[in-house]
Amino acid sequence: MDEGTSSPTPGAPDISAMSFEQALAALEAIVQQLERGDVPLDQSIGLYERGEALRAACQQRLDAAQARIERIVTAADGRATGTRPFDAEG
Repeated sequence: MDEGTSSPTPGAPDISAMSFEQALAALEAIVQQLERGDVPLDQSIGLYERGEALRAACQQRLDAAQARIERIVTAADGRATGTRPFDAEG
């Protein structure tokens, strides 16, 4: 199943088009629905799959942000002196 478009709800936004904050909010809403326990089994499975896709997308964005932060160039005294592209050392 394509994680970018997997959706138990027709009309739900494509995960790849969502901001980190939107994806996180959607994941939190899914967790709340599943915790309530009032969702039919088939729908719960669909929600879980979408939640996993949202979690993976959020993790990927966090990993990319961390990689960019780690690429900040520092001077000998520890001050940030610039940056370099995070994919430069691939």
